[in-house]
Amino acid sequence: MFKEEENPEIVLKVDMHCEACARKVARTLKGFQGVEHVATDCKANKVVVKGKTADPTKVYQRLLKKYGRKVELVSPPPEPKDDKKEEPPAVIRVVLKIGMHCEACAHVLRKQIRKIKGIESVETDVGNDQVIVKGRVEPTNLVEHIYKRTGKQATIVKDQEKKEQETKKEDEIKPSEYFPSKHYSDLDYPIPIPPQFFSDDNPNACSLM
Repeated sequence: MFKEEENPEIVLKVDMHCEACARKVARTLKGFQGVEHVATDCKANKVVVKGKTADPTKVYQRLLKKYGRKVELVSPPPEPKDDKKEEPPAVIRVVLKIGMHCEACAHVLRKQIRKIKGIESVETDVGNDQVIVKGRVEPTNLVEHIYKRTGKQATIVKDQEKKEQETKKEDEIKPSEYFPSKHYSDLDYPIPIPPQFFSDDNPNACSLM
């Protein structure tokens, strides 16, 4: 079995033009955290650092910051970065209420909104003062951008439309509450007694005049 190195090496590729550059690199790293020995080779642009507790990443960052020239960590190779691409926001449809006097106002408004990053389409309804926007943008940020670009105050009405629809559904259900229940008592709805004719025993019976 192979024995682990007691003093592992950190190898860097450094842009060095002469011995003066090599001495500057050595001075920069000597005495740094965990560094015990520094060897430079300006012809091969190679720097070898030894130290039991020396951190390759910190040595690299130290040299990159202090030396000011091109530095590359050769060994041990840097850990690959976990480049997780952020998923773009979903395309949403936002209905806005914005005051528009005429089609010329609507044209200017559409032109300015299309310049906002993430906007895909803009439709205007001058009669109802509504603007329908589709794109990858937050509704609240969209309102702010519209005000900055056009000076017009926009109001999000999509949520309001949902509330109105819910209210209509509730109104459609409510009338059924006014129908009488099938189970009612005789006290509330008394059943009339049919008259009995020509009965001396019943005072409610008809009598001959």
